Amino acid sequence: MRTVDLRIDAAWIVPVESPGTLTGHALIVDAGKIAAIVASADADAQFSPRERMSLPNHVLVPGFVNAHTHSAMTLMRGIADDVPLKAWLTQHIWPRESRFVSPEFVHDGTMLACAEMLRGGVTACNDMYFYPGDAVRAYESTGMRALIGLPVLDFPTAYAADAEAYLARGLEARDAWKRVAHVAFSLAPHAPYTVGDATFSRIVTYARQLDLPIQTHLAETRLEVDEARAATGTTTLARLDTLGATGPNFIAVHAVHLDEHDIATLVRHRCHVVHCPASNMKLASGIAPVARLVAEGVNVALGTDGAASNNRLDMMSEMRLASLLAKVSTGDASALPAHQVLAMATLNGARALGFDDVTGSLVAGKDADIVAVDQGTVTTQPVFDPVSHLVNVAERGDVTDVWVRGRRMVAGRSLVAIDEASILARTRIWQHKLEA
Repeated sequence: MRTVDLRIDAAWIVPVESPGTLTGHALIVDAGKIAAIVASADADAQFSPRERMSLPNHVLVPGFVNAHTHSAMTLMRGIADDVPLKAWLTQHIWPRESRFVSPEFVHDGTMLACAEMLRGGVTACNDMYFYPGDAVRAYESTGMRALIGLPVLDFPTAYAADAEAYLARGLEARDAWKRVAHVAFSLAPHAPYTVGDATFSRIVTYARQLDLPIQTHLAETRLEVDEARAATGTTTLARLDTLGATGPNFIAVHAVHLDEHDIATLVRHRCHVVHCPASNMKLASGIAPVARLVAEGVNVALGTDGAASNNRLDMMSEMRLASLLAKVSTGDASALPAHQVLAMATLNGARALGFDDVTGSLVAGKDADIVAVDQGTVTTQPVFDPVSHLVNVAERGDVTDVWVRGRRMVAGRSLVAIDEASILARTRIWQHKLEA
């Protein structure tokens, strides 16, 4: 009999990578990895756990992957609601960023985001913001897995004066933190309308030399696409494709307004798309053609965007919105069924971020990034299909326990390794500064 660290018995286990839902099974964790998923009766004979948990009303799923966010912007949650995207950026967000964003701002905001995401079952994210090294400090201390976008723009901010300085500072941060095991890096030009061809070409060169993904906001609004066509005679994606940016390491965030050629380009180059339904709705950006992209074979993941535009880093609400938007936009009630949406929030996100060899599904040998969701409450009973319930019924408040690489981060709905009171105290200080 093998001695292992942890055995979890749950009502249902959803591996995601393989179809179906397992009942009467136990998930075995040892040395931070999933050792096995076996029938409970077999587990009795094969494993001797140091710790055993019984969750008779819970479903176990892989940790959610928030495939696009600006974590530090939690400190600007709700600061400029009910404003169109262009005005939101130019009149509200960018002026405040120029005044307040600093290494301390980024660290404290990212700590707040980590606490929020972990409590909602998010164990990995794709972050894009200034002072990336200070974001890494937060991810290192909280244990969350992250792909860190190294931001690039063609105009000055408090972080950097020009594109060359953005690239230099970003690559310095990568060199300083690249040995953190659960953190990886990407190049993150903000958008085609804030980064010109010469800078994008340099980014493509660096990406190829250093084997780094490229992530960017793309075709987020109709205005962006119309202005691009008027200026260049083509779409923003076609322009980036000409510059060599597309490929299996290219992550297109939002991708709301795509034409037939754009979709064909995404398919041909095996690009990834991150769908941010709540943010797209709140900023009136439109409805992305997600069902079409999935049908064409594009890997589509889910993201929340930042809390300044979405207001919450809640992947469970994103799942429900993605499912409903696909149905209403296509007129097809079968579009994006629950199991497909759950994959978008887990394994597809891990693929987009390049983490799918270690996370995104509950498979022996992968890291033990696990979320337990209570389906035994009055708001969730009765349960006929636990996966459908995850998408259509459950809320992030139903997440009771979270493990990252086998380390328990949330226990009984409470953060284990994060000082919540300290984070809230720092957040109140920043609120007073931003209000003033």
